[in-house]
Amino acid sequence: MALLTATPILAFLDKDETITFYTQIGFECNANWDGYLMFKRDNISIHLWQCNDENIPKNTGCYVYVDQIQDLYQELSKLNIIHPNGKLETKPWGMKQFSILDNSGNIIHFGQNIN
Repeated sequence: MALLTATPILAFLDKDETITFYTQIGFECNANWDGYLMFKRDNISIHLWQCNDENIPKNTGCYVYVDQIQDLYQELSKLNIIHPNGKLETKPWGMKQFSILDNSGNIIHFGQNIN
């Protein structure tokens, strides 16, 4: 038996702003239910549930493994959404990574294994 994939479930505050944010970073909104959104880009899915407490998304996030991290960094840098402390850099744990904040405050780290 092997585990195959995982889908983060993050919180969002405003549905329309969240749809706009995730579609501008290349995700397709493939489900829009009352209080629940689902997005997909390539092999990555992100689900979001609606909440009213802005502290929840400010304290959650996820890590997305990618290839061609430099290309993705350039793509998302043009949108001015790179976290102020999340510029592209090589980390001591063997990942080249950067981070963004979504419209609700969730942090999304993107990383490529360089070992």
